[in-house]
Amino acid sequence: RANAEALGLADLIEVREADVAEVDTSAYDAVFVDPARRGGRGRIFDPEAYSPPLSWAVGAALAAPLAALKIAPGIPHEAIPAEAAAEWISDGGDVKEAVLWFGTDTPASHRATLLPGGASLWTPLATMLPDPEVRPVGRYLYEPDGAVIRAHLVAEVAARVEGGLVDETIAYVTSDTLHATPYATAYEITDRIPFNVKKLKALLREREVGILTVKKRGSAVEPEELRRKVKPQGGNAATVFLTRVAGAPTMLIGHPAPPPA
Repeated sequence: RANAEALGLADLIEVREADVAEVDTSAYDAVFVDPARRGGRGRIFDPEAYSPPLSWAVGAALAAPLAALKIAPGIPHEAIPAEAAAEWISDGGDVKEAVLWFGTDTPASHRATLLPGGASLWTPLATMLPDPEVRPVGRYLYEPDGAVIRAHLVAEVAARVEGGLVDETIAYVTSDTLHATPYATAYEITDRIPFNVKKLKALLREREVGILTVKKRGSAVEPEELRRKVKPQGGNAATVFLTRVAGAPTMLIGHPAPPPA
């Protein structure tokens, strides 16, 4: 009510306090549902434990011409109904929201939307690409945006940059060529070494690296723990990726790639 009054819309809005699961929504032109996804113990991961449950929300959506359901970005993909267009939204690389759209002209599809730029990658489920092949680490490493990963559109990004995966379970894409894409951040890789803290420390000391960014995917080592062990010193910068390459724990060292000419 307070928001409606602040926007001067109080005369256009009716506020009801009731159990929404007991409300017949079929007479409305559009339905928007934002289920409670937190309980007394924190986040709720089971969609049927939402309040109201996802099954009720989907039923209400299917009964209306148009509908939008907010869901947790980590929702299991098998819980997404075939009638929905699913969209994952990130802001500055961090996944913030996920929405199921009903009544659109793009059902059974996945979309990754990146803010603040607004780039949007969309693919129908029927034409989604299979997982990229694993290939040797090339000159460039691409880190897909979180929304792209959640939407299972890493293969589409890999195709755009002519790349493959460093490991079948890791969402890092590698390529020998540099491509401009809003859907992933590109890094130029200068070194690849098996996981070895002493070797990394010696390499960083030799190159006078004092500004160290540590990223991890598929590694149990915490970035701050590694930073304390290698004690970076110097005026140069580097990025270290703690990951797996073809199943082997590996360190990839590099720096953000310059924009392609």
